[in-house]
Formats: sequence, structure tokens, C-alpha cells
Amino acid sequence: MPQIAPYGSWRSPITAAMLVTKQVSLSWPQIDGSDLYWIEGRPQEGGRNVLVRRTAAGTIDDVTPTGMNVRTLVHEYGGRSYVVDQGEIFFVEFSDQTLYRQHPGAAPVPLGTPPGLRFAEPIVDRRRNRLIAVGEDHRSSGEPLNTLVAISLADGTVTPLLNGRDFVAAPRLSPNGAWLAWLAWDHPNMPWDAAELWVAPVLTDGSLGAARRLAGGPGDSCFQPEWTPDGALLVVAERTGWWNLYRLDLDGNTTPLYPLDAEFGQPLWQLGMRTYVPLPDGRIVATFSRESRRHMCVIGQPGHAEPIELPVSVINIVNGDGERIVFVGSSPTMPATLFLLNLADRSLTPIRSSGDVPVDLSYISQPEVISFPSAGGRIAHGIFYPPHNPDFSAPDGELPPLLVMIHGGPTAATYPTLRLSIQYWTSRGIGVLDVNYGGSTGFGRTYRELLDGQWGVVDVEDCVAGARFLAAEGKADPNRLLITGGSAGGFTTLAALAFHNTFRAGASHFGVADLAALARDTHKFESRYLDRLIGPYPARADLYQARSPLYHADRINSPVIFFQGLEDKVVPPDQSERMYEALRSRGIRTEYVPFAGEQHGFRKAENIITALERELAFYQEVLGIHAER
Repeated sequence: MPQIAPYGSWRSPITAAMLVTKQVSLSWPQIDGSDLYWIEGRPQEGGRNVLVRRTAAGTIDDVTPTGMNVRTLVHEYGGRSYVVDQGEIFFVEFSDQTLYRQHPGAAPVPLGTPPGLRFAEPIVDRRRNRLIAVGEDHRSSGEPLNTLVAISLADGTVTPLLNGRDFVAAPRLSPNGAWLAWLAWDHPNMPWDAAELWVAPVLTDGSLGAARRLAGGPGDSCFQPEWTPDGALLVVAERTGWWNLYRLDLDGNTTPLYPLDAEFGQPLWQLGMRTYVPLPDGRIVATFSRESRRHMCVIGQPGHAEPIELPVSVINIVNGDGERIVFVGSSPTMPATLFLLNLADRSLTPIRSSGDVPVDLSYISQPEVISFPSAGGRIAHGIFYPPHNPDFSAPDGELPPLLVMIHGGPTAATYPTLRLSIQYWTSRGIGVLDVNYGGSTGFGRTYRELLDGQWGVVDVEDCVAGARFLAAEGKADPNRLLITGGSAGGFTTLAALAFHNTFRAGASHFGVADLAALARDTHKFESRYLDRLIGPYPARADLYQARSPLYHADRINSPVIFFQGLEDKVVPPDQSERMYEALRSRGIRTEYVPFAGEQHGFRKAENIITALERELAFYQEVLGIHAER
């Protein structure tokens, strides 16, 4: 018989250490010949990224040596930091941000690129003995210069290929090497606002000829260009208000490939993101998001697609080579797993798991995709994970606490999948609502643009509405509602506590407290992001102050705990520190937990554990919950 104990006090076999012990992140898969490569992020090794290879014989080994960290800092968020061609590896080393070359079976050696430069999304141009990559030049004061660059494989000389744009991404050489395609956009836009698709001929000296824009611009952002074997271009664009796939020729003539009210693209927070793979026979393996789930299909003739049924609800970066497709997938009962899909027979082979499920599946709370009414008559969305533990039941009539989770971005999205960081709460008797508030991706451009000029309003209203909705449904205690978020989600958390009286306590993980300070002191990629989300600064300084939790800290009466990386360049530590002092000076229950050596997001095992355990203890103290031992 289950033991009777109050919600929030249940003893759980899911520990904070399980989130990092024998757990890794899996990303950026690539196929090269018969070998498969990917990046593993290892919290137990200080959060370093390791390039790993699986051979045709099934042997899995680390490629980059101990101590090296394969990670780029372009745009601070980074992205794809390596490429493999004919067994030869080129990668960015985190410590110095320079490019390294590694021949099969040999130790990596630096290419000789100058210090002060960063690189991302490298591709190999064998015809000209060089790499082409996104470059970011930090050698001068002021904003870094972002451009396309060529890197000589002979001596590491770096030559700019394109100037005059604030941002570039996704360089792609045509099959015959005669053309280069890329994406570009300028302040104050973000890539999901107005990224354009450009092409230019590659001249005999390796420079670019006259460039022309084929697609994209304000209201029609482009994502992931790819060349077809016959020399046409594929791209994801937003011409219908949804990110759909199109085929273009070099004159700009466009053919929609599979029109659908679904998202074939994603916000380009990290360089190198991919959602589809062109095949040699002209077909396309594509993934798309609809109804809070990601799907895969094969597109043949325009307008026709064959679904591929997979045991996953989330599909991340896809890549491929002929009949083989590699991707990272997960489901509500399966952790993130690297899969190899054989298109010929549709066989699916798991290659590497991010970690075993450390407990019996009977302890796993099953998610419910929900929609609920919010302010202004709109409908918001979320994923609800009810409290669940087979060893415990709550006393009759008791309602559980609810932790509302706010994703970052704020253009990101949440999906129903197995995350131990959620099960940590549900297995202790605390429900979780993961909110896809207005502004989230996956529901079309109109939904994403609900946040234009309304950050700190719409997102907050939707999070409050979700919590109240579940309380009205009898699934949460209206007097024990909690809220937590990181980065942009941390801002929403603090704004909800400042401008509403819904939540008993909250946690801000490297969250924004002073919008004006963020506008003045953040990295180039996001330095004009708030123009769209709030308004131009300083022209609308009034809005920045009106929306900033720091200037309304006197309205926060709920306890708050802050977690902050001390090397964060996206949301500097000053944001959390000032907010903490503002609450402490008023006698509000608050804690500040800084982490030396951490940047935007925590990668070290000991810090991930500390943050989760401290947050739980904080809530239990606030709610007067005594945990079962």
C-alpha cells in the first residue's frame, strides 16, 4: 500500500545527482563515409564537449583528447563547432576559440588562425584547400564583426568573403563548388524576424562575385538553406505565416514543397541547426512541429509526403548521407537518444543514450498537452506533469503544489519528453506546468509575434493563466503555486512575482531584472532584440522601467532564490545581484547562489546538483513541507 504523506514531502528515488551522473548531452551528429560523429556534453568532466565517433564495426571512441573542449562562442550561444570530411576533422577549441585540424589517428594541431577570432559552422572547400565558416572578429573595440570567412588549410590565413552585414549564418557550397549560399540579417532583427537567403558565384580566386537575394526579409524569415544534387536551393521560409519548405532556382522561382500549418524551421539560437536532409534522389527527409510534437516525413513530389512513424515525440538536429539519417530523439519515457535510421527498410538503430532511466518507469509522470484561456481571449499552451510516485499518496482532500516552468528564448518551446529535471519535482508530489506562452515557437508566426512589444505582459499573463487554470480544475493548490525560469524565463518569473499575486515563491536562474541594463550591456547578437520585444531604447525608456522587476521590487512580497553564473556574458551577474539586494534590504526571504566559472546556463555537475537541491529546499521551507526520509 502506498504511504500517506503530504504532497511535496514524498521520498523519491530520483536524485539531483542522477541528472549528471552517467548523463551526457547529445548534439550535432554527422555522417562521414561509414563513420558517425557527434558531440557529447559531459557535466561530470566540467561540462566539456567531446567529439565522439562510431565506426562501421560499431566501436565507439572519443576522438578529441582529454582536456580539449569542442565548443564555439560565436553569438555567445555557439552552435556547430566541427566538421568531418574524408576522415579529417576540423574543430573549434573552447579555450582559445581557434581552429584545429586532426588527421585520422593523429593528435589535433592548430591551423594557425589568429587570436581574437571565433568560428562556427565550418564547411570544407576541397577544391580551394580551405574551410568556409561564420567568423566573428573580437580584435577591435565595440561590437565584433560577423562575416563569412575562408580559412586556408595551408597556413590558417583568414580571408573575409563578405562584409557589410550585422550577422551571417549557414554557408553552403553548391555541389559543383561554383556557388555559395548563406543567410544574413541586420540589427534590430533577430534571425527569426528577417533572415534572408543570398547566393553568389565563387570566382576563380575564391572570392565571391555579385550576390543576390533569393528569399526572406521582414515577415518572411529563412532557415537552413541546402543545395539539391541538381543545383537548386531548398530553404525553409515563412511566406504563409508558418515555416514551410520551398525549392528555388537561381532566378528566384519558388515551389512550395509540402504546405502545412506546421513549423519546419526553428529559431536560430545556435548556428548550424538542421530540421531536414535533402537526399541524392531528390526526395527530402523533413521534420516539423505541430501540436507540441515533432514529426518526420519523406517529401517526394511537391505536395506529397509519406510519414515516418517513430517512437519519439521530440526530434532534434537531423543529418544524413544517402539512405542513412541520424538524429537525436526522445519521448515521455525515453531519454534523448542518438538514432540511425535506414530509409531503405525503415529500421531504427539506437546508437547512444544520453543516460539510462535510473528508476523504474512506474515513477515517471506522464505529460498532458493542454491549452487554456488567457488574457484578451487568446488561448495559450503548455505541458502538464501531474505529481506521481507509486510509493506515496496524499491525504484525502489535499491539493498538490504546482511549479510553473518558464522556458528561455523567449522564442523557445517545450515538448512532452522525459526530463529528469521535471520528474525530480513530480516524484516528490509537486506538479509541473511547462508553459508555451504567447511568443513561443511551434504555433506559427502570429503566435510568436504575440510577444512583440509585449514581453513582460503576454508571457506573464499566460503563465498566471495556466497556473490558475489548473487550480480551477482541481489539479493544483491555488495557495501553493510556484514559478521558476532561466534567462528570459527568469525575467518572466520575476515579472510575475512583481506584477501579480499568484505565486507563493519563485526561482530566477540567470534571469533579467533590469531591461535597460540588458539593452546597454549584453552581447551583439541580442543587443537589439528588445527593440521588438519592448521598444527602441532609450526612446522608450519608460517602458523598460515599467516592465523591469528591479524597479518594482517593492511589490515583490514572495520569497525568491537566485542562481547565477559569474562569467555570464548574456545576462551579467549584476542583474541577479541587484535584485537580490533589493529584496534582502526589505527583509524578503531570499537567497543568492553564485557559481564561479559558469556562463549562461550551468554545465558543471556539482553546480547543476546544487542548484536543484537548493531550489527544492527553498520551496519546502517556504511552504512548510517536511520531507519524508
